[in-house]
Amino acid sequence: MNRADRLFHLHGLLRAARYPVPFEKLLEKLETSAATLKRDIRYLRDHMGAPILYDRSHNGYRYDPRSPEFELPGIWFNETELHALLAMQQLLDAVQPGLIGASIGPLKAKVRKLLGESGHHADMVATRVRLKPMAPRRSDDAVFGQVSGAVLNEQPLRITYHGRERDTSHDRTVHPHRLVHYRDNWYLIAYCEKAKALRTFALDRIRRARPADFPFMACDEQALSHLVSANFGIFTGTASQWAVLRFTAERARWVADESWHPDQIGRWVDGAFELRVPYSDPRELVMDILKYGPDVEVVAPTGLRQMVGQRLRAAALQYSETAHTRAASSDEPPAPRVP
Repeated sequence: MNRADRLFHLHGLLRAARYPVPFEKLLEKLETSAATLKRDIRYLRDHMGAPILYDRSHNGYRYDPRSPEFELPGIWFNETELHALLAMQQLLDAVQPGLIGASIGPLKAKVRKLLGESGHHADMVATRVRLKPMAPRRSDDAVFGQVSGAVLNEQPLRITYHGRERDTSHDRTVHPHRLVHYRDNWYLIAYCEKAKALRTFALDRIRRARPADFPFMACDEQALSHLVSANFGIFTGTASQWAVLRFTAERARWVADESWHPDQIGRWVDGAFELRVPYSDPRELVMDILKYGPDVEVVAPTGLRQMVGQRLRAAALQYSETAHTRAASSDEPPAPRVP
């Protein structure tokens, strides 16, 4: 635990205490030495102005209850806390007036108060620390309400779905099990009666959703949770293959610190970084591989290597001299007419 973490933790223990906290208990909670704890207490009291009182009878410390409420200066959130609060604030600010508008107001006020506990005004925190969504796709509000309600109420649905891959619309009867927000977009995980299996549906592609009048088909919760979380990306299905990716030493400085999958395995091989990732459906994995261009090689399996190679060769053809000449000639304006 570094010093900033210890000071934050010490502040939290003293602020929450109704009675003096024994020195031995502080040592146990902070997992540090007596000398270090004494230095931290002096620093918190002398340099940050914390109203710390020592109680000899308890050999402990507490904040003076007669002093104004003390907060640490600066942003004292950890990474996940700050992300959660900013995400909540931005999502609540985007909510349009509706049935729960009266309840959202107090919730927004609480989030702003929590952001203000950093020692800065909530508006300053939200302005200077930003969350930028990446290519979000807007779903129809009516469809979202119908689908989310069906997930929570275990209500089968008849949906009209327009798939991007085939660019066609079709009707499906589904049993909704999970609503997933992934890479700034919403997806429905549902059992599809036509496919006789779990399928993933992008909410922005659901054109219509209406309740179906027949019993809900349950799935084993443990198996469902494993199925959704274990696979690479949003495509459901039990991971059946391992992708072996080898990144150049230069690109490895970034990739070695990234988490692609909870079960991934990474190691350095002759100056390059080798990443092993389990997957079932290769589509999203291929897109992530392609963005690294020449800085990554698919070592295995052979099918994935061929798929990525075909996409790269097709992309290279777009930039060949022949393609460039053809594109340039088609873009040339027509010759002016001579009177």
